[in-house]
Amino acid sequence: MRNKQKGFSLIELLIVVAIILIIAAIAIPNLIRSKMAANQASAVASLRTLNTSAILYQTNYNLFPSQLSDMALNGAITSTAADLIDNVLATGNKSGYSFTWAGGGTSGAYTINADPIGSGGQIHYFTDQSLVIRSNATQAAAATDPAIGN
Repeated sequence: MRNKQKGFSLIELLIVVAIILIIAAIAIPNLIRSKMAANQASAVASLRTLNTSAILYQTNYNLFPSQLSDMALNGAITSTAADLIDNVLATGNKSGYSFTWAGGGTSGAYTINADPIGSGGQIHYFTDQSLVIRSNATQAAAATDPAIGN
């Protein structure tokens, strides 16, 4: 009489590995698209935060901030450390996007560009003191691009 060994054969294990690889090949692109969509939503939310903070800053100090870090907390609350945005956003990089602030001061005008870093997103965003957020899928967004949601 022969002893039967318990366990799986090599063929059975290869079939299971193949099934797992097929499922992974289907799921990974969806995961990447989901992450990009989340980064894009975060960029729009950050632009809204920056617009609101810029208006609050202008109300408190009678001028717009000259740079993003003016709206973050760097010690005591002053016109160069207003504590209106978090320190991560004040660095200019958040959730796969790079935020660029231009203008401000007594000019009465500012612009903010949000551009994807690497594969963080596909859409470029723009806003200014008009508080309208605009987007462009192919290049850096500008004041002439369509508003989001249109």
